[in-house]
Amino acid sequence: MSKDSTKPDVVPGCRGIEHIGLTVPDLDQAVGFFSSVFGWEKIYELGPFASQDGWIERQLAVPPGTVMERLAFMRCANGANLELFQYSAPDQARTLPANSDVGGHHLAFYVDDFAAALACLRRHGVELLGTPVVRDAGPSGGQTWIYFRTPWGLTCELVSFPAGKAYERDSDRLLWQPQPL
Repeated sequence: MSKDSTKPDVVPGCRGIEHIGLTVPDLDQAVGFFSSVFGWEKIYELGPFASQDGWIERQLAVPPGTVMERLAFMRCANGANLELFQYSAPDQARTLPANSDVGGHHLAFYVDDFAAALACLRRHGVELLGTPVVRDAGPSGGQTWIYFRTPWGLTCELVSFPAGKAYERDSDRLLWQPQPL
């Protein structure tokens, strides 16, 4: 639990991120990608959900006429779960935002062996963006990363820092990380 959880104006008992929800154009494709490339497991699936009384619009802030066709929850090794949605909606935007756009985003996956993970992405034909970046200095010193895209265009990142990051030597507060400290 964070130090701040004892402050009176923060959400009590918040332990962290339980899941991340993403809308994808094809649920089977997304589940297949994360299963075959990362070994994640689909735990369960639901759907469809639609409402005649405006419930889905009120609860999820979506346009009238939206149908949540399906959703699937995936277990993602050691970290937050992934909830994948497939919607149909009038005038649904099908373009993902760039990282520089408001609402832009990426998912970062920690790997123990960067070279082996990068080779695996290459074997799967995953689109890599640029070349690996190795940080030797600054707070992120010790970190190696590269961005890549899923088959539907979602930006993701491989990241590794097996000997830790440079900031950790001088800080009494550490970022959460999936690797053992």
